[in-house]
Amino acid sequence: MIVLIWLLLCITAGAVCVMEKLQESSKTRCWKEDLRCLATMWFGRIKGESHKQRLDSFYSSQANAYDHFRAGFLHGREQMLASCAARLRGSSDLVWVDLGGGTAENVKMMSKYMDLSSFRKIYVVDLCSALCNVAAAKSKRFGWSNVDVIEGDACEFQPRGQAATLVTFSYSLSMIPPFMKVVDKALTYLADDGIMGVTDFYTSAKYDKPNRQHSWLNRWFWRSVFDLDGIDLGPERRTYLEHKLEPVCEFNGSGRIPYVPVLEAPYYIWIGRKIGRHDQNLQRFPIRASDDLEAKRPSSFPPTFLYSLSWEDPREDEKVLDINPSDVVLTLTSGGCNALDLVLQGAKQVVAVDMNPAQSYLLELKRLATTRLSFEDAWKMFGEGVHPTFESLLEKELVPFLSQGAVNFWRKKARYFKDGLYYHGGMGRLIRAVRALARLTRKVLPAKILSKERFIESLVNAPTLQQQRELWYNASACTKRNWLSQAGIFAKMVSFFVTNRFTMWFCAGVCKGQLRLLRKEGNLYNYIVRCLNSTAAYSHLRDSNYFYRCCLTGKFSSNCCPRFLEKENFHKLKTSLAAEECLLIRTATFVEELSKRMYTKVILMDHVDWLEQSDVDVLCKALQAHVIPGGRVIWRSASRSPSYANCIEKSGFKVIQVATSKAYMDRVNMYASFFVAVRVGGLASIKIPIHPSSRLHDHKLDPKEPESPDSVLPAPLWIEI
Repeated sequence: MIVLIWLLLCITAGAVCVMEKLQESSKTRCWKEDLRCLATMWFGRIKGESHKQRLDSFYSSQANAYDHFRAGFLHGREQMLASCAARLRGSSDLVWVDLGGGTAENVKMMSKYMDLSSFRKIYVVDLCSALCNVAAAKSKRFGWSNVDVIEGDACEFQPRGQAATLVTFSYSLSMIPPFMKVVDKALTYLADDGIMGVTDFYTSAKYDKPNRQHSWLNRWFWRSVFDLDGIDLGPERRTYLEHKLEPVCEFNGSGRIPYVPVLEAPYYIWIGRKIGRHDQNLQRFPIRASDDLEAKRPSSFPPTFLYSLSWEDPREDEKVLDINPSDVVLTLTSGGCNALDLVLQGAKQVVAVDMNPAQSYLLELKRLATTRLSFEDAWKMFGEGVHPTFESLLEKELVPFLSQGAVNFWRKKARYFKDGLYYHGGMGRLIRAVRALARLTRKVLPAKILSKERFIESLVNAPTLQQQRELWYNASACTKRNWLSQAGIFAKMVSFFVTNRFTMWFCAGVCKGQLRLLRKEGNLYNYIVRCLNSTAAYSHLRDSNYFYRCCLTGKFSSNCCPRFLEKENFHKLKTSLAAEECLLIRTATFVEELSKRMYTKVILMDHVDWLEQSDVDVLCKALQAHVIPGGRVIWRSASRSPSYANCIEKSGFKVIQVATSKAYMDRVNMYASFFVAVRVGGLASIKIPIHPSSRLHDHKLDPKEPESPDSVLPAPLWIEI
């Protein structure tokens, strides 16, 4: 490694000599200046007895080239400033102290994220004369009348009679030997509701947080390399920051070094506030719902989410759960819509957990879009699935409040919002397949059925449920009369492409164990057809069934969408999600999160279908220990009679089958059964709504039935337990 570094140094020195002989074009001049900076960093001798003399010695020859070279080297500056700006935007009469501010480039960057006139005063403090001269010239050139460039020691600086709203260290704290003194001094003038932002190179401690941890080789290499330039990358500075301030935001990354291949230098972004302050300034200090740890994706999961929306009907869950203000609810995250719905229903706290970190990042984005964005922006993102300026919105408004894992994920997946969020992920593949199948079906339909309109648009916009039924069944009849279907080839092709193990997992999120249960219920293709026929007959796609509307169109409509996207509910969630810990997002196993606290309501979804018997036993013990007496557990299954229901019952629960697929169950209608289990003890009696289908009452289609999607089925039967 040492030999490699030496070779790179020699090549760089030779390149500088060659560049001297090249024509003085502007591009060539930039290259020369960059290489001169590299040569100074690697070959220049730092002289001087005092810290100021050493800084002047190091920067005097590269001050004019500083900004251009550092733009590709000092990563994280803009993200740190954007994170600070997002917390300050909307305030006025602010004071900003940029310690070790160098050439005042941070001030120029900050102007991208907020109006500089919001600051009554901006102090750029630096000990290096050459850099201060560049900063003063820049301030004059841009006409920054509120910017003062102070040449002096950051350890001694004190703004006159002013408390600072913002104090920043941008790649300067690692170059200040008495770092404890400068942090302590800054805290004396930091306002009570002020924030301190830091970005710098770093190495981890030997035993550090997982999202910071470096190997011994990385720790040794980077500390040794930067030590040559008088830069201390040890973990002590961040440790001291966290001793003196409360962390608000953190990001750890690595960035390339100009003209040096392969190597990427580690850097961090850290924002903190004074310890013990509990100001309800939700703009600056909203409640954090997610851990900063970047969880690893299980190898069996694709590198994205499987579900872009929750595939369980919250309207039916609500009837059985009976959420109240004292409820602590545990649910699988899935697409995140139902977790937000539970908050709307009034639960005290909702804990959403998933093993797939991408599902957590999706819910985190939905939660943050609700708290930080306007309804119009949130609707474009999650109602229409397309936002033309998502990347800009992400960096300015969302990244400052997202966890590290979510930041990395959504920067890579920002393209999802260019052609439609709901066309991506596992379900996205399925939605694309459904649309392709619908286009294929349309070719065999007579024009009179479509009234010269596309089949999908006709189906999802049918004015009444009866018209929707007629369109669906007429289309089905025509498809059956087609010669391809009569030969059975069409059905076999669909069955092969839709119901094979690979498609069911990566597109529909149906694992091997659940697929086995489905096949026990009979022919899988016939099972799907029966579910779809029943849904088309009893659930209005235009006004109620947003699940299949999204599958068919790739978006929602304003009157057919998850409840968190309804304007009134959106504004109701905006304050509660930012002010209260009513929604926690965790990436872990279900049992791991279940074992951390007591719950009144637990939503298993179809999770138990995925488990082996040994895992079912562990889950049942955890439910027995962590669901309070009288608490309720609900789940759905691909089997009408899942064997694990008996295991849950033996663990101290009264198990009741709420509904089965003998008839239409709910708007999703893809499961074979729906159960609720009530923990023994607690209330003397609890009323549970039982669907007639659970009593094996077949409900046959009657054209004279009411057409409201909420009243097409008989009223539920209520039982007391």
